[in-house]
Amino acid sequence: MGGVSPAPGPVDRDPGLQPERTRLAWRRTTLSATVAAVLAVKTALHGRASTAGAVGCAVCCALWLGFLWVAHRRIRTLASGARPPALVPRQATTAVLCTVALAVCAAVLVA
Repeated sequence: MGGVSPAPGPVDRDPGLQPERTRLAWRRTTLSATVAAVLAVKTALHGRASTAGAVGCAVCCALWLGFLWVAHRRIRTLASGARPPALVPRQATTAVLCTVALAVCAAVLVA
């Protein structure tokens, strides 16, 4: 009675929630990149196939594969069960560059 209440300690959190949300975000982003690549290829090959269209398809596919490689490695790391390490800057840079370049290629092919 009249005692001091203890200071609230750190809240216990489920260590699996954040990696699960991050893994799902990687999967959603991979799906979006896949849709962009497929639409870019469809647009490039619609009608008469040209050299520029074929090069655009090849670039889009290469960028998609680069992003898929980074995303797969990260999803596998997050699913390992142990506390996942931070994303390596080189992989983060690769993912960002592939995503931006794929969006630019898709926009160029569509426009």
